[in-house]
Amino acid sequence: MTSGPWARSQPDPIPCRKRGKVGWGAVSGVRAVRCIVFAAFAFTATTMRAGAQDTPLSFAGKTVRIVVGFSAGGGYDIYARELARYLGRHIPGRPTVVVQNMAGAGSLKAVNFLFNAAPRDGTVLATFSRGIVFEPLIGQLDGAQFEAPRFNWIGSISDEVSVCAINASRGIATWRDMLTKQTLIGASGAGADSDVFPIVLRNLFHLPMRIVTGYPGGADLNLAMERGEIDGRCGWSWTSIVSRNRDWLTDKRIRITLQIALAKHDDLPDVPLITELVSDPRQGAAVRLIVSRQSIARPFAAPPDVPVERVEMLRRAFDATMRDPDFLADMRSQALEVRPLGGAAVQTLMRDVYASPPDVVKLARDILVDTP
Repeated sequence: MTSGPWARSQPDPIPCRKRGKVGWGAVSGVRAVRCIVFAAFAFTATTMRAGAQDTPLSFAGKTVRIVVGFSAGGGYDIYARELARYLGRHIPGRPTVVVQNMAGAGSLKAVNFLFNAAPRDGTVLATFSRGIVFEPLIGQLDGAQFEAPRFNWIGSISDEVSVCAINASRGIATWRDMLTKQTLIGASGAGADSDVFPIVLRNLFHLPMRIVTGYPGGADLNLAMERGEIDGRCGWSWTSIVSRNRDWLTDKRIRITLQIALAKHDDLPDVPLITELVSDPRQGAAVRLIVSRQSIARPFAAPPDVPVERVEMLRRAFDATMRDPDFLADMRSQALEVRPLGGAAVQTLMRDVYASPPDVVKLARDILVDTP
């Protein structure tokens, strides 16, 4: 206790408590002032922490942008625009959600942008070729500037069966026809399904096939088929055909010759599946690695380094959208399949794929070498 004139001039002890040898007691004087300052600081810090815990993160007043790696009108674009219509209602703060097309190099431009330049605050998502994120592992893609496992995966709206679809006017109706008759197949760019799957087919089965790349997206490939510039597509989403080009099926303008997936689609029980055509076990393992991309047919991802709580918020919003009755009704009306895979599951898939045995990876890379 302070003594002398200073002590006598002070008011009664301030009820701030100190711990002594025999218990707790009141303090006064300079020690009391220090105690008050400390208490005020502690109270403010505690209040701020409590406020941070009690106030949920919110995207109020923000705009969430979904970047699409292809031109408008194709399957990836359609799925992104449908998601954008409903996602905002499930994100705290109900932000506006907009779509931006960023076509280029089979969606490589969009993937590189997401990894290197997109804001790390959860306001930018992207969707891109389901296969391009496998390219650094099993492809020979020039210009890849990303690490797929480091993306924060938000989810995939569906899995997928891709097909080979050929103009009926070319006289190619079955897989057996493709083994002997020349075809000119269109593709959007390295790493896209439309490019990867024809290369796999040509190399594995020695098809007399020529591949023409450089089309910005699915809508452009379809237009090229209508004009007769190309004979068909291999790696065309079955759901895109059913939802956007059903008349091509009913009018028998195209023939479906092959399914490219891990399992057949219920709509196509009599069309052969690529994995059924491979007899060599090692080649079969490599093909399954390549085709595993079909498990994330319509993927959406955020950049690396987004705060964990924001990633979880976006994943919850995505999952809620997949259950939204209005979203589901809208998708059904357009014959768009919804078989979602959550963000955590996609993250696990990416980790497991990138941990594949080296011999399987090497064989997959060899199969994917483009040797016209």
